[in-house]
Amino acid sequence: MTEKTTALVTGANKGIGYEVAAGLAREGMTVLLGSRDRERGEEAAARLRAADGDVRPVVLDVTDPATIEAAAAALTRLDVLVNNAGISGTAWVPPSATSPRTVWEVFETNVIGVLMVTNAMLPLLRRSPAARIVNVSSGVGSLAHHTDPGHYMSGLPPMATYPVSKTALNSLTVQYAKELRKDGILVNAAAPGACATDFSKDLPYKITRTAADGAAIIIRLATLGPDGPTGGFYDDEGIVPW
Repeated sequence: MTEKTTALVTGANKGIGYEVAAGLAREGMTVLLGSRDRERGEEAAARLRAADGDVRPVVLDVTDPATIEAAAAALTRLDVLVNNAGISGTAWVPPSATSPRTVWEVFETNVIGVLMVTNAMLPLLRRSPAARIVNVSSGVGSLAHHTDPGHYMSGLPPMATYPVSKTALNSLTVQYAKELRKDGILVNAAAPGACATDFSKDLPYKITRTAADGAAIIIRLATLGPDGPTGGFYDDEGIVPW
């Protein structure tokens, strides 16, 4: 590994994570493209390497401690961590009809996975002169949106999986920001918005926003200067209410 600024993006073989990897590579970083599937990760990294810069595949399943530990052990430097990997669970099922197992599966990736990856990478991030952590959340994690009668999210069907996991991730982001402030590590949550990716293909409405559009706020938070914010929740327009 060179001494060039190094970033790790989880769940980056496609969608928003792929575009984040591309954008950080264009910023001149060495980008480690995390993917559960080795072949898909290698293919994605090769495409980005040909077009955008130094992108290297890393096998990393955020629910598998062995792959997380192996990825951390293989690194000598890390400056930016983007916790992008996430799953939606069963859509449009109300809490009263949701099984605890389904909730656990979503939290295992969207919250516990973030905790495991972040903790494994912290020794490296603490050695960085300007470490940044970005947790990819969602506007549906905003309690303010869901309880505001004037906001469209207050009319969405109730769910106990994805929105709840993103609210929990927002809280986890704040707690990491509190802990790591003294180390100079900036930790923020990003709301990329609904984008036309495989993740949103089952939504009952047309989405025109691209994965690259969604990646922009994540890249911005990953490249904050020393006076940048920490412990916040942001989208393209600025602060998202909790």
